[in-house]
Amino acid sequence: MDVYKTIEPLVQFLDSHRGVGRSIGFVPTMGALHMGHVSLIKESVKHDDITVVSIFVNPNQFNNPDDLKRYPRNPEKDTEICKEAGASLVFLPSVEVVYPKPDTRIFDFGSLDKVMEGKHRPGHFNGVAQVVSRFFSIINPTRAYFGQKDFQQLAIIKRMVKDYKIDVEIVSHPTVREKDGLAMSSRNALLTPEQRKSAPLIAKTLLETRNKVKVYCVKDMLTWVEKTINTNPLLRVEYFSIVDAETLDEIEQWSDTNHIVGCIAVNVGKVRLIDNILFKP
Repeated sequence: MDVYKTIEPLVQFLDSHRGVGRSIGFVPTMGALHMGHVSLIKESVKHDDITVVSIFVNPNQFNNPDDLKRYPRNPEKDTEICKEAGASLVFLPSVEVVYPKPDTRIFDFGSLDKVMEGKHRPGHFNGVAQVVSRFFSIINPTRAYFGQKDFQQLAIIKRMVKDYKIDVEIVSHPTVREKDGLAMSSRNALLTPEQRKSAPLIAKTLLETRNKVKVYCVKDMLTWVEKTINTNPLLRVEYFSIVDAETLDEIEQWSDTNHIVGCIAVNVGKVRLIDNILFKP
């Protein structure tokens, strides 16, 4: 498995394979890889002839400079994980390679990027769209693989591909969880041992909501989830929203749509974790 740090040799390699009809799978990551990333890589290996994994901490999607500084980085370990998972190559560019000049593009996603994560992290999804579209233009993949844990991000990527007519198939993969239910995330490594013991309450509470749909109306469910998680002094709910899974508009009644997802963000000390639960896939 080779590691490419610049664009030209990467493009030459991919073009040589594309020219003989081979498909290219792409797994974009910010490193600090875990089994969730590995599942995406293996999914690409299963369906594509060439699997490209990018490792790049994108500064444009961080609205908090301290969060950018704290983000875990271990490119050597990440590269080894990619190799073991069967990746064909790793793209490990610098900021200067990805952004030779400032990216000033502004994307229009309607209300999709204005709610939930977008409301609490202004500019975040525009930065995501900048880097993902940049990688799409470099790699020109047949398919790109994203995890459902970042549900809003997945919805926005799908919208970007549709609206901007990008020729790539977006493949989503279910959230991968630890044995205690906590959604796998690179940020989990930043939790203290005590915080790590408390964090599974997020997933446990979300899972219990499925049993309470017939008992609670939407408004009461929102209140119950926030109250239940906030009983732990180490956890503080930033938001919990129950929305249409396609438009991300908040619903008022369970009958409002056939596709419903509950999305949550919880602050665990200085670490911010997100998760979601599908009520009607």
